[in-house]
Amino acid sequence: MNAMIAFLLAQDGLTNGAIYALVAIAIVMVFSVTRIIFVPQGEWIAYSALCLASLRNHTVPPLVWLLALGGALVSLRDFWHFARDRTQIGALKSGFLYLFVPAIIAGMVALGSKANLPYDAQILLTLALIVPLGPIVYRLAYQPIENASVLVLLITSIAVHVVLLGSGLLMFGTEGIRLPAQVDGSWSLSDFTISGQSLFVMGFTIAVILLMFSFFGRTLHGKALRATAYNRVGARLMGISTSSAGTLTFALAALLGAIAGVLAGPLSTLYYDTGFTISLKGFVAAIFGGLVSYPLAAVGALALGGMESFSSFYASAFKDSIVFAAVIPILLLRSLLSPHESHDEEAVEE
Repeated sequence: MNAMIAFLLAQDGLTNGAIYALVAIAIVMVFSVTRIIFVPQGEWIAYSALCLASLRNHTVPPLVWLLALGGALVSLRDFWHFARDRTQIGALKSGFLYLFVPAIIAGMVALGSKANLPYDAQILLTLALIVPLGPIVYRLAYQPIENASVLVLLITSIAVHVVLLGSGLLMFGTEGIRLPAQVDGSWSLSDFTISGQSLFVMGFTIAVILLMFSFFGRTLHGKALRATAYNRVGARLMGISTSSAGTLTFALAALLGAIAGVLAGPLSTLYYDTGFTISLKGFVAAIFGGLVSYPLAAVGALALGGMESFSSFYASAFKDSIVFAAVIPILLLRSLLSPHESHDEEAVEE
């Protein structure tokens, strides 16, 4: 290996690591606030890239029907709660919100698919299509059991993953797609060449992470999410709705997943099930941060991207195995460094 090859591998590693960082941060955020290990995070990546490809081909993304159906189911649930208790005005307002907003977004996307929109507008439509699915999934699958044990929530996540994965196969088929780059060209630095798309991915990821930290540190909703992550019971006593916190958290996770899909689309061919592999690598990075630390999760994602890139050079057939096996020393190290305490989960009031 010479310096040129090492530079190219490091560049690929940092680019892929930036995408894994978005996934890892989303997984840490969801787990911190809701105690849910969100297995289907990768589905937002695949849905985003495939829907954007549909818009590029001037066809209506089939996901609009899933969005409208999911919103209708949530609204029916809210209307049922209002019918049982007419004092729950919030349920009535929520029912109308979930009935009309997803339908309006689906209509906008359907109309936009027939217009000659610029690439940036198509990306915004894709984000608008994906983000509402996060709260819808939370309201349908997790909110009814939000006080269940972590194991029950994990089993539910696996079930949701299977449903979303099968829906992706049904809607998009087995054909892979590759999106055009957001930034064309490259720059030369001495004897080294830097890809414009790689710089864009890394720069945009850094900007998104900084915005997320600003949101959590300076906004009222962000501080409410931090309080819920720190102590759910204490947050309730202070008047913070854990259900609303979960809804907002899932919306942000869907946004991060959609952004990751848009950024990953030009780098490799994506299929309906590719997101699951990416989310597994993001989960390994999240484990590096103990599922609680955003900075450590981001650092772990970059390290994982570098490990994957250099493994593909030395042992391409085993690169995924090497990456996933990295979780074993990480868990051993965290087990040795972390104090061991006995917890009785049933005794904790949720």
